[in-house]
Order: sequence, then structure tokens, then C-alpha cells
Amino acid sequence: MKPARPTLGSVPLVALVCAYLLFVTNGAFWRKGLAYFDGHELQLAGLGLGLYLLMLAILTTLSVKYLVKPVLVALILLSAAASHFVDSYGLLIDREMIANVMLTSRAEAGQLMTPGLALHMVLFGLLPALAVAAVRVRHRGALAKFRQNSLVVFPSLAVALALVLAFYPGFSSTFRTHRDLIDSLNPSAPLVAAGRYAAQRLQERNFVVAPLGLDAAPRRAAEGRRPLLTVLVVGETARGANFGLNGYGRDTTPELAARGAISFTQVSSCGTSTAVSVPCMFSNLTRAGYSSKAARSSQGLLDVLSHAGQDVRWIDNDSGAYHVADRVPYVFLPDTPDPRRCADGECHDEILIDRLKAELAGVTRDTVIVLHQIGSHGPAYHARYPNAFERFSPACRTAEFADCSRQAIVDAYDNTILYTDHVLASAIDLLSARPDLDTALLYVSDHGESLGENGLYLHAMPYFMAPQEQTRVPMIAWLSNGMAAATGLDAACLAGRRDAPLSHDNLFHTMLGLGDVSTGVYDRGLDAFAPCRAAPGAAPAKLAKAGP
Repeated sequence: MKPARPTLGSVPLVALVCAYLLFVTNGAFWRKGLAYFDGHELQLAGLGLGLYLLMLAILTTLSVKYLVKPVLVALILLSAAASHFVDSYGLLIDREMIANVMLTSRAEAGQLMTPGLALHMVLFGLLPALAVAAVRVRHRGALAKFRQNSLVVFPSLAVALALVLAFYPGFSSTFRTHRDLIDSLNPSAPLVAAGRYAAQRLQERNFVVAPLGLDAAPRRAAEGRRPLLTVLVVGETARGANFGLNGYGRDTTPELAARGAISFTQVSSCGTSTAVSVPCMFSNLTRAGYSSKAARSSQGLLDVLSHAGQDVRWIDNDSGAYHVADRVPYVFLPDTPDPRRCADGECHDEILIDRLKAELAGVTRDTVIVLHQIGSHGPAYHARYPNAFERFSPACRTAEFADCSRQAIVDAYDNTILYTDHVLASAIDLLSARPDLDTALLYVSDHGESLGENGLYLHAMPYFMAPQEQTRVPMIAWLSNGMAAATGLDAACLAGRRDAPLSHDNLFHTMLGLGDVSTGVYDRGLDAFAPCRAAPGAAPAKLAKAGP
């Protein structure tokens, strides 16, 4: 004999699920609430009651036959998943975070499928969802259902409104000061973020890409000079504070130091995620004027360089070019994995050096090659470098941060920087070996990373509240003596400006200056190297160990 299934009316079931969602899957929200409303606990209680009644009103409206259980089950699973990442890493789920999720590779997604996530989903997602699915819901006739729901919905909304009015001064000041509070609320935060992301994608479906810099041309004729070759390396999740060249307590950049690379220490990112920073830094927009739509609606840096007659190509070992390389040759290296460098759908960044060596053989004119690293992308830092580069130990060897000490997490991250140092130095060595070219390398990361400071991990916090660890990024330059002479750059001057305040706003114009490109869209005031540029062909101070 089968056990009798429990029977509940739709409203009691909704009321129970609302209580579960609000009070069980919102640990981060309540922790922040207790801190932000310290000394005003009555306001926090009013906020909690108001949110419960609002959720009750909305879900009661949806509590119709054949719909109520699927909706409740979906919300339970969504809230369980969101609460794991919010509680484990201190993340906020906003539109940019949804964009990151949608653009995450299969390999990266697999690294997030940890035992901790599985256990959390079973306890807080699957079991409660199965309990809801097992309930036999008692539904009334249409008219009776309408009356019953109305007796719940309208009084709930009225009381919620009364609470807002009663505590409005406290609510408004707290929400203005702490915008992250409501952004931590499950399941509304991920639902709103997903809706905003979908709206953005729909907005971007119908637009025309406006030309940019059609007047671009080389400042000097190609005849009688060596071709210029610039390698632009886009780093991933590297934060400037952990670079030895920037004064970090560990020597994480010995090879770059040996090659006389110049590191700029005060560089701010445009965003805290790749999906924001990469389109922004390759556009001619400043961070203040940036929007995804504006960037997508215009050509960018690589197009302007192409208009100037330069050979431009993008070599990717990360998650894609985010439309900035739509009109130039593009290669995604994990599509053709090298077993020496690759495993489980991902490749170590030395595969970029292998490809760069092959690309250099065909350079005959002014060229820009963009290398996009997987760099220090977390949380599986240990997967970003070969075992030979595990100098700092004991390094965390899992993506489950709860299983590692904070120091072990930092050790693993520092090993990724040590490996990036080797990759960049290897690229410099290839450029130094080409005396027939005037060569340069410029490295800049897309955003930084939190490593447990204030309980935060990873990145993608909203910029207004992001810690400096997520927005202060490394920028490193190396130029051959021939490139310095050809473009009039004074190496000693550049080294003297290493602490100048810079940002991703400068990349577009710095690259045009470095490429010796003349165009009306170039802004000398935003060229980070312009203060150190003499007349082309002058004899600047030589770069130490810079090569031909």
C-alpha cells in the first residue's frame, strides 16, 4: 500500500515555500541586513516582513493548477544554486555576472561543479524541491480560487506598502548607501539580473556597426624602414598587487625583471569582469561613457589599426573576444588542442607562445597580434599552470575554497602570476630574436581578483562597491631599442612614469601611438606613452636588455 501523499491548499504551500526561500536560502542577505541595520533591528524586521508579504502576493497570483509546483520547484533550485555561490565566494549576481555565466566555457563550468556544490544542491535544492513535488495541491474552482487569492494578495500588498511607508526614511538611506543588500536577495536578484541580461541582448540584436577611424594611416611610409610588430597580451584575472614588479613581497615576476620590462603600478580596469572590460578597453569609450550597446555599435581599436594598413589578428586561449575581433582573423586555440599543453578542454598559456612563434614567421608589414590568456582565472587556479610552476606551496588544488586555507588559495594564485611571468618573458624572447622587426609587447589584464579580503573571492562585484583588488590591474611594457627609436619613445621617461595614474581608457590611444598611426580618433591626452615620445627617429635612451 502506497503511503498517502500530503495534501495542502495552494496558498499554504506557497506560504511555506516563501518562508523557506526568504529565511533559508538568504544567509548573505540577512548577514548584511544585520550589519547595515545595526541598532535599527525593528526596521530590518519590517523589511523582512514586507519582503515576505510581497513574495507571498506574487507567488499566490501564480498559484494556478499545473503552474504552481513547477514555479516553486524552479525557484527553490535557483535559490539554492545562487546561495551557494553568494555564500561561498561573496559574489553578487547582477547582469554582468549572468553574462559571465552565459559565456563560461564548458571546461570552466565543469570546474565549478564541486562536491560542495553538489551537497549544497541536494540539501537545499533537491530535497525541498522533491518535498514540494510530492505534495498533492488542493485547488478550488475558478471563482472560489479568485476570491481566496484576492484575500491573500491585496491585504499582503497593503501591509507591505504600509511597512515601506512606516520605515521609508531608514529604508531609503540604507538602500542608497548599501545597494548590494537587495542585490543579495534570492530569488529576486538572479531573476532580475537574467531579465536585464535578456533585455540587453534583445537590444543589441538590431544595430549597425558604425565605422571608426577610416582616415587611419601610418605616420611614416613603409619603404626604407623595418616593419613594426606589437604583441598585445590581454591578461585574465591578474591583479596588480601580486606582481613582484609592483613591489609584492614575493618575487612572482623574476623573468620579466631580468628583461627590463616596465610595470605601471596604478592602472584601473574598466570593469570587474571580462564581459565588460574587454569590449570597453578595445573601444574608444572611456569607462564613464561605456555601455555594451555603444561599444557593439561602433568599430574599435582593431578596426582602426586595420584601416591603417596593419595586419591584425587575435589568438585566443580564454573565453572569446566579446565581438572586438569580429572583423579580423581570429583563432581559438582550444579548438585544436595540443596534448602537450591541453587537457579537459583547456590549455596552458604557453600554447599562445607556440602559436606566436608560428605567426612571427609570416610578418612582413606593420602587425598587431593580440594574445588572450586564460591567465589566473579562478577558482581552479591550480589548473592554470604546469606543475613545474608550483613554487609557492602548499597550493590549493581544488576549486572548492572551503577545503583550503586562505594562504593556500593565495599560493595557488601566485603560481598563476609566476607562470604568466614566464609566458610574457617567452614572448619577449621571441620578439628579441627578430632584429629585422621593430618590436614591442604590451600586457594589461582585464580585471583583478579578490582572494579572501573582507570575505570576498573571485571578481565581478558591481564596480561602485568593488574592492581595489578587483579593479587595480597590471600593465607591463617592453620595447626593443629599434621600436623605441622608430616611435620616439624615451625608456627612462617611461620608467619614471611607472606610478602615473592610468586606466583601460588609455589602451586604445596608447596602441595607436605605439603603432605610429595617424587618425582623427587618436587622443594624445589619453596616450599613456605620449609624455615620453620625442620626434620619431630621435635617439631615445636605450631600454635595458631590450634587444635590437
